[in-house]
Amino acid sequence: MKCTNRKKRTKFAGVFLSFLLLCGCGQSTPLENAYDISESSKLFGLYSKSSGISSSFFAEELCIAGTEDLLREGITASLSEGAGLFDLQECTMKFGKNVHERLYPASTTKILTAYVALKHGKLTDTATVTEAELQLEAGSSTCGLSAGDTTTLEHLLYGLILSSGNDAANVIADMISGSSQEFAKLMNEEAKKIGATNSHFVNPHGLQNPEHYTTVYDMYLIFHTALQNEEFEKIISSQNHTGEFTNSAGESFTKEWTTTNKFLNGEKTPPEGIQVVGGKTGTTSDAGNCLVLYSKKGENPYISIVFKAEGPDNLYAEMTEMLEEILK
Repeated sequence: MKCTNRKKRTKFAGVFLSFLLLCGCGQSTPLENAYDISESSKLFGLYSKSSGISSSFFAEELCIAGTEDLLREGITASLSEGAGLFDLQECTMKFGKNVHERLYPASTTKILTAYVALKHGKLTDTATVTEAELQLEAGSSTCGLSAGDTTTLEHLLYGLILSSGNDAANVIADMISGSSQEFAKLMNEEAKKIGATNSHFVNPHGLQNPEHYTTVYDMYLIFHTALQNEEFEKIISSQNHTGEFTNSAGESFTKEWTTTNKFLNGEKTPPEGIQVVGGKTGTTSDAGNCLVLYSKKGENPYISIVFKAEGPDNLYAEMTEMLEEILK
């Protein structure tokens, strides 16, 4: 369960290309030197030292997870439905349980929402909250937006991640795509580009829908990609944020938000030697308790994920056991 080896993949790619040329799959493309990887690379973008052409492979810096569980004696497997611990430096999965099983992500969905918003929007873009965007099911988590409030995408992203604001999710979706439905299409497009092919999203916030699902491994792929954006890492690692707004009367005001991540807000203590950088929580009755975490041991980065734990105690207990595994 390690990063794929470039040399082996290059060799395989050359053999596979030759096979395709010989079989005549699709329309034939004549090549004078069909077995010369330097010429093949001109057409297919393969790596070749002689030609000087190179193209990064999709899984070059990713952890690869098989279909079998990878359990550890020190991690209690019964605390959740799915979980995974991914070593980003070694490109290995150190612990994995049902990582390809489709599960409900709850508000960890907002990781993808933030990624899409940062990719397709500008932090300085502004939006005014509408009544329609505030129509949410009873008990839904919000960041306290009111109709007529105007603010920037930057502040909305903090309300989305720190306070898990479903209201902020709706406003962001409308900002980027004009509606939550169109934004969900964009979410699915971006997820597929990332390689999260076993996921499907129908809304920007993660409220329960039987057609809204992902997997532990797909969420690892999404989170790993989102972390390449420095602004995303800054947001998920923040303990507090002051949102700046203007109301319908043109008056300025602020809102104070605190993260729901118990490792960051001080309610839970990570193992000594582990720095919890940030992450995203999620909870619904169907999804259970979920947590996606970015941590470090020294300079070594890790992603750990727990899906569908029964209650916050089990959630943080299993996450702590996975963090302790890093120290071994």
